[in-house]
Amino acid sequence: MPGTNLTRDEARERAAVVSDPVYRVELDLTLDAPVSGPHRFGSVTTLTFHAEPGASTFVDLVDAEIDSIVLNGTDIPADAYADNRIALSDLDADNELVVAARCAYSHSGEGLHRFVDPADDRVYLYTQFEVPDARRVYATFEQPDLKSTFTFTVTAPSHWQVVSNSASPDPDVVGDGAAVWRFDETKRMSTYITALIAGEYHVVRDVYSGEYADIPLGVFCRQSLVEHLDADEILTVTKQGFAFFEDAFAMGYPFGKYDQLFVPEYNMGAMENAGAVTFRDEMIYRSRQTRAAYEQRANTILHEMAHMWFGDLVTMKWWDDLWLNESFAEWAAHHASVEATEFTDAWTGFTNNRKNWAYRQDQLPSTHPIAADNFDLHAVEANFDGITYAKGASSLKQLVAWVGIEDFLTGLRAYFTRHAYGNTELSDLLRELTTASGRELDGWAAEWLQTTGVNTLRARFEVDADGVFTAFAVDQSAHPDHPTLRRHRIAIGLYDIVDGAVVRTDRIETDVEGESTDIAELVGRRQPDLVLLNDDDLTYAKIRLDERSLSTLLDHIHHITESLPRALCWGAAWDMTRDAQLPAARFVDLVLAGVGSESDLTAVASLLRQAQSAVSLFTPEGDIDALQARWAQGVHDLLVAAEPGSDHQLALARGFAAAATEASAVRSLLDGALDGLTIDPDLRWTFVGALARLGDLTDEEIDAEREKDPTNSGAERAAGVRAMRPTAAAKAQAWEKAALDASTPNETRRAYASGFQVSGQADVLEPYVEKYLELASTVVPTMGVWIGRIVLISMFPLANPSQATLDRVDAWLADSTADATARRYVSEGRDDLARALAARAAG
Repeated sequence: MPGTNLTRDEARERAAVVSDPVYRVELDLTLDAPVSGPHRFGSVTTLTFHAEPGASTFVDLVDAEIDSIVLNGTDIPADAYADNRIALSDLDADNELVVAARCAYSHSGEGLHRFVDPADDRVYLYTQFEVPDARRVYATFEQPDLKSTFTFTVTAPSHWQVVSNSASPDPDVVGDGAAVWRFDETKRMSTYITALIAGEYHVVRDVYSGEYADIPLGVFCRQSLVEHLDADEILTVTKQGFAFFEDAFAMGYPFGKYDQLFVPEYNMGAMENAGAVTFRDEMIYRSRQTRAAYEQRANTILHEMAHMWFGDLVTMKWWDDLWLNESFAEWAAHHASVEATEFTDAWTGFTNNRKNWAYRQDQLPSTHPIAADNFDLHAVEANFDGITYAKGASSLKQLVAWVGIEDFLTGLRAYFTRHAYGNTELSDLLRELTTASGRELDGWAAEWLQTTGVNTLRARFEVDADGVFTAFAVDQSAHPDHPTLRRHRIAIGLYDIVDGAVVRTDRIETDVEGESTDIAELVGRRQPDLVLLNDDDLTYAKIRLDERSLSTLLDHIHHITESLPRALCWGAAWDMTRDAQLPAARFVDLVLAGVGSESDLTAVASLLRQAQSAVSLFTPEGDIDALQARWAQGVHDLLVAAEPGSDHQLALARGFAAAATEASAVRSLLDGALDGLTIDPDLRWTFVGALARLGDLTDEEIDAEREKDPTNSGAERAAGVRAMRPTAAAKAQAWEKAALDASTPNETRRAYASGFQVSGQADVLEPYVEKYLELASTVVPTMGVWIGRIVLISMFPLANPSQATLDRVDAWLADSTADATARRYVSEGRDDLARALAARAAG
């Protein structure tokens, strides 16, 4: 859409011209729906600000129907609004701009999203403004460094709940079933963390009474989810988080009340709107989940809470420091989970899931420094990725290991105090951490934050006839395209098989630097069964095992007693598989040996996905059918042997649905053949999806399943199931709904797109290799970054893993003039395809 991008240079120029904005925003959510066109709401923005006298600038407002624009009492011509900007000229020192408009509700999860629940026809609204979408609701200076206060007035149906950043006032009823909510002025904040949530939400209220002040709490969800809302568990984690963070930061929560709202059709996991955090309402579990889901939800709650200080109270000047915002919250959430909640193994889950995300992202052609060069908004939106979150958090974990947790927290406290309600750059944080720790951190920042790629660490040693180390070194290498060798603070664990268990018998902690570092402390010690570099996962690096250690891993992964070293070993084996250094069949055998007894449920789910990928992508084509059958049988055997009603049984049932080769086995489970396995709605859809993938599901059966589950979740699951069928008609429908139809709701689009590419359906998907590349040339400019992201990632032709497909993608990348965002996602898919072909060739 023209004018929706904003460059860093434009933002700097505007910040040099204007200052001290103050917003009063009036929204009318009671406008009648139009006969045609998008449903709209009323928006009146009164914006006062200082400026350089005589200067010119612009205000952002996307896809609005303008009623009037008045600057300093003078009407502005309608043509001042063009390309989603309002041009302002000849400014005074003190200015007042009043913009009256009608803005469009969204069905893409951007701006003000409108949802009608098919379960009961109730209406639910919520905003999502990060990165640049407050301008879809009111006229703004849409950049984080022009902080302001905001006063919202909202007209809505009188029976609705209406929530914003300030506490919800008692509404004034104005007749015809409408009421007006007049919110108090907010604290000073950036536009992207303002919020409005409105509709017939159910609410549970509570209060956290801590050291600083009472914090009113609210938990909100749709009425159709009330029976599934476990508010007590959510509030328990919330209170644990406030107790931990207020103590750790030595500062009370800065925004008064704290509402957490679970909303439908949400693009992201959650969003840190100040005092009004929004979450995907899939986190209100309507079906049984494993412990991993509750651990992840707790982590998300703590992640958004950490943002209240780091991101909301103190905010980056520009999106170059997006990584710091998200990486800090990622690190802080895991740290708080371990220290303050029941999820004391949260760092194991991080290693098993989030860190693998980072390693993959960092080895793609689109890798970028943690501190990315976010030169415009499109670059920012593309960089919500594994580097921004998980590599950054891993680097902060390494920094904490280097400077020490107490000095790290001391620096943070000074940072929050000095910059409260202001904007900062990375250098401001490093200055406080340097003062607190006495460490020189500019060099650390240069090698960790401003470079690309992941290092690989290997143990190199010699042993004498008695098996004693006579020399020991840690070698470090880097990819030629990303040659930086970093300083690492690591632990080295020595593990032996004792009474059938693999246990740590010794550990040292040391610094490594450059191509090789001698470890004198290990000379004279006996070679163990397993040498584990980066024990305790202190740094961010790939590890390679010596021959004896690899043998121990492959034969005894299920005998390693502690979850975190097991996670490191799982990660090393998966990385070797992706790098074509460990045959896919050997990885599958490893997973079958260890997944049934793996205690970390995050690992169980990840391993089942990885092994299925190893079969589908990394196995020589002629061996796929046999290995798939062996994998399916192995998972089925583990499922049958699992304790009835256990988390393992549920996780293995999901894994078997993805692995199954015979519809009869799936139908047997769907009919309740396994004791303890409750076929609730989500698991039922999982099995139905397996039948669709196998081509054993009719339209009538899908319709019947949809009737059994008339919820929005049921509609979305049905869309994904329809897309999975191996027929030309099913693929054509999914392509239309996901890739071409702009009116498809965002989560329904995601379901169609996610079900489209299915391994083993190469013939029916062959026409879409070319269609995908044609679409990649236009989808971002015509449908936006978020829709483009869904389509280009999920629908890349990975189910056609041939040299011909790779050559065609390479030709497109060589010749296409598509925008940088589209080229990025295509190049990432190309890397996955090339890895698959390399692994197949290696056998």
